Amino acid sequence: MSGKDHYYNKAKQEGYRARSAYKLKQLDQTAGLLSEGKTVVDLGAAPGGWLQVAAEEVGEEGTVIGVDRQRIDDLDGVETIRGDMTEESTKDEIRDRVGDDGVDTVLSDMAPNMTGEYELDHARSVYLARQAFEVATDVLTAGGDLAVKVFDGQDLETLEEDIDEEFEYVRRVSPKASRDESSEIYLVGKGFLTAPVREGDILEVEIVDTGHEGDGIAKVEGFTLFVSGVEQGDTVEVRVDDVKPTFGFAQPVE
Repeated sequence: MSGKDHYYNKAKQEGYRARSAYKLKQLDQTAGLLSEGKTVVDLGAAPGGWLQVAAEEVGEEGTVIGVDRQRIDDLDGVETIRGDMTEESTKDEIRDRVGDDGVDTVLSDMAPNMTGEYELDHARSVYLARQAFEVATDVLTAGGDLAVKVFDGQDLETLEEDIDEEFEYVRRVSPKASRDESSEIYLVGKGFLTAPVREGDILEVEIVDTGHEGDGIAKVEGFTLFVSGVEQGDTVEVRVDDVKPTFGFAQPVE
């Protein structure tokens, strides 16, 4: 039995609207995207297979919002927005719906209408992926995650690098449920960074406290930097070595 038949039949048997539900299940198993109580936005969500999986995983305490220009039939525990993801009005509605609390996970299984011309299809998939990435940087809370589909090709590496700049790290994931002939890859950004600093930055800071491990603590626009080899009260020039969603590490510049 082919992979296509297996996941198609499995979806029918288990009540999922699309075989792609198993791609999200496998992405979640690999990258830990969904859990109880999370707020999830799914872009390009019709017919709703990913929404079903997300709703199951976040439970009654979570929130799931599906966005698509096509109508999405009602699902228990799921809110929907009908609109085109490339239009600002749709992005504005997403921002209004999620409010100030932000989103824990942004998902996108969007794909362009296929032309059969591979380079064009690849370029269009990158464009849609960047639209999803733009929404993610607008609505994700610190430490949030992004999973976005793109077709393999010449612009993949640049997109991956751009996502990596905004997250603690990024990885490529190819779910087994993807069709054998498909070139699709999912870029998963983990740990969205809202920090005012990035790795490699050099800046002058004042050490205002001492941490439990003995490192000095500096504050940059409210963001905590742990600085090794300094004392409280010092003012030093430091280089940022590592940035996490809610804190970072730096060392004095020699």
